[in-house]
Amino acid sequence: MSENLLNAALTAAERGWPVFPLRPGDKRPAGHAEARCPGTGRCAEGHRTPEQRATRDTATITAAWSAAPYNVGLATGPAGLLVVDLDLPKDDADTAPEVWAGMADGLDVFATLCDQAGERLPTETYTVRTRSGGQQLYFTAPEGKTLRSGAGVLGWKVDTRAWGGYVVAAGSIVGGRPYAVIHNAPPLPLPAWLSDLLTPQPLPAPMPITSLATHMRKTSAYLATAVEGELEKVQSAREGGRNGALYAAAYALARFIRLGDLTETAVDTDLTAAGLSVGLSPTECRTAIRSGLRRGGAGEEVGAA
Repeated sequence: MSENLLNAALTAAERGWPVFPLRPGDKRPAGHAEARCPGTGRCAEGHRTPEQRATRDTATITAAWSAAPYNVGLATGPAGLLVVDLDLPKDDADTAPEVWAGMADGLDVFATLCDQAGERLPTETYTVRTRSGGQQLYFTAPEGKTLRSGAGVLGWKVDTRAWGGYVVAAGSIVGGRPYAVIHNAPPLPLPAWLSDLLTPQPLPAPMPITSLATHMRKTSAYLATAVEGELEKVQSAREGGRNGALYAAAYALARFIRLGDLTETAVDTDLTAAGLSVGLSPTECRTAIRSGLRRGGAGEEVGAA
């Protein structure tokens, strides 16, 4: 096992990807955490993170992996990679949120995103099967952009690994199950549409809730209160719950469209503005609003070409 893991580390380094040791049989980095850093040795001038310690030096790698059967961590940022991690549900209770209702796993969600962008699923790139049966798609990161790692940034069970993160390299064994290459090809350049989705956008100045409600339609106090309440929920939602809040707002306001009190265009326009103001991407806003309106009995034509 030690020889196989050493070969896995050397193979990654030969591709130009810096590596560092992970605990034997585990996904966590070997060595001490920052909170327990002794401030000596390699950390004499400050704690060195796994990303900073990652190396392509053959002698250093051989010495490290000859000492113990370490798994292989691949520092995606220094490697010039962005890896799209398509995960599986942990158990039967781990189901897709309403925004992604009907999706079975991260691959389903990513395929839907590709379809929405009018693009094919990029199956030709370097791909690794994870120990759980998920997939990791490797892409070369665009020059001139510093993309960061993130969990769920593209959707349910779709994470990204770039600067500030790492992946478990092929050849590693976690929980008795291997990470294995299932398509051995050079990583493709990150598609432009994916790069755009992952590039942080400057947040527009939040539109006052009262202005949004007035813009939608001057009507009864009851309706104005209902609209303001839904927009308030979107703008006050915490990170990780903003997609769901936008979906719920669209679902709730769909009944007023059915009654003729609001128009689909006004609801779509102003819920999108509210979603953008809290950091959701245009794609996330469009998906959540369409789904909410459709489930609420309205909005079949919203966003149609």
